[in-house]
Amino acid sequence: MCPNQDVRESINIHPDIYMALRNIPRIEWSLLSFRSYPRLYFELLFMGLSIMMGMSLSGTFLPLLAEDLDPSGVLVGLVVSAWFLSRIFMEVTEGIISDRVGRRKLFLVGVGLSVLGSFLCSQARTIHLLILGRGVWGFGAALFFMNSTALIIDLFESKARGRALGLFNGIESVGNVIGAPIGAFLVNVLGYYSNVFYVTVILTTICFIIAITSKSFKETKTKREAASTLSAGEVLRSLRNYGIITICTYSFTNALIWSGLFSTILQLYFSIDLSFPLEYTSLVLSARTIGNIAAAVGASSLAERFGRRQVVAAGFITSGVSLLVFAVSSSLQVFTLMALVESFGESLAGNTLMILLADIVPPYVRGGAIGLQRTFMDMGGFIGPLALILIYSSLGSRAAFLVGVGIEAMNITLLILMREKLKVRETV
Repeated sequence: MCPNQDVRESINIHPDIYMALRNIPRIEWSLLSFRSYPRLYFELLFMGLSIMMGMSLSGTFLPLLAEDLDPSGVLVGLVVSAWFLSRIFMEVTEGIISDRVGRRKLFLVGVGLSVLGSFLCSQARTIHLLILGRGVWGFGAALFFMNSTALIIDLFESKARGRALGLFNGIESVGNVIGAPIGAFLVNVLGYYSNVFYVTVILTTICFIIAITSKSFKETKTKREAASTLSAGEVLRSLRNYGIITICTYSFTNALIWSGLFSTILQLYFSIDLSFPLEYTSLVLSARTIGNIAAAVGASSLAERFGRRQVVAAGFITSGVSLLVFAVSSSLQVFTLMALVESFGESLAGNTLMILLADIVPPYVRGGAIGLQRTFMDMGGFIGPLALILIYSSLGSRAAFLVGVGIEAMNITLLILMREKLKVRETV
């Protein structure tokens, strides 16, 4: 009697069911074994969680603090925009510098600027100092997240890279989820809005100490052969690739949708058009976060099983259909379900495209490519609220969501037109 038969008989499984279970493709658990992951990766996970949580602590009260400091309201919008404005013109340059001098130096600068920016916000007694602090902080955060992504891409081979990136993005999302309610609680404990920034200063300082003292960070040699010696012009010319441009275009439209629709229009739609209480908005946004986390963790496995372009297309279609439901429905239950589905599709496409970007870009210009992708994302985050609020004011909230449907249709068209054969370039 064979061992498999012993196992089958001991748990009383029907032979046909047992054979069917055996034929299910097995997950390559070796890729999921944390023991095979470098120590630096776990340090990046902790820092990503801490810095994202520190950033989101002010999510519930930042506009209120800005209004306290500027009762006229003229500069309140600039408090939010400063976060993106300081990054739009620097992301590509930062990526090129990262390729040339190494990830660690810019990583440390990024965390250090995050400490400085959050400290300036904690001292803000005028709107101008708050704007300055937000600008410095946004610049530092851009350096941190760009170099974290590049480091993870450098540390892992193509087959394990998607899971590593997905887990990192999922951990960031967890920090984003828990940060906002903790920030609201801390306002009551610490007495005033700006005092909450002291907690962020502590979190980011801990991350800076870990980064600067980390032996694994100092000793880890990334899989790049050498630092890039290409000029900025040569790097930019090497990025003129249809696949890269398609990914950057999606980053722009993705940021435009989440910043314009789900960070601006949704709140107005629920409060003014549907007379929903604020708790309903919070419920729907929480559902979106759950969808983001699920997709971040599962994108790599789905892409390996069904193909990357197919998964990206499924993500676009899922997001577009969900936005269409938002435009025609008025049910909270439907909105909550569609928020979960839409964010899953949006994040599924976005995370898979990041894996694709890592594969189609040579190692010596990865920093520049990530910087270019993040520049498009920053532009979408800046333009989204401004553009969609105009549509909302002129045509109503339903029209704004229909614009989102049109954007996803455009993304599907661009994906179909991507004719290049994408070859995976492994690092040496």
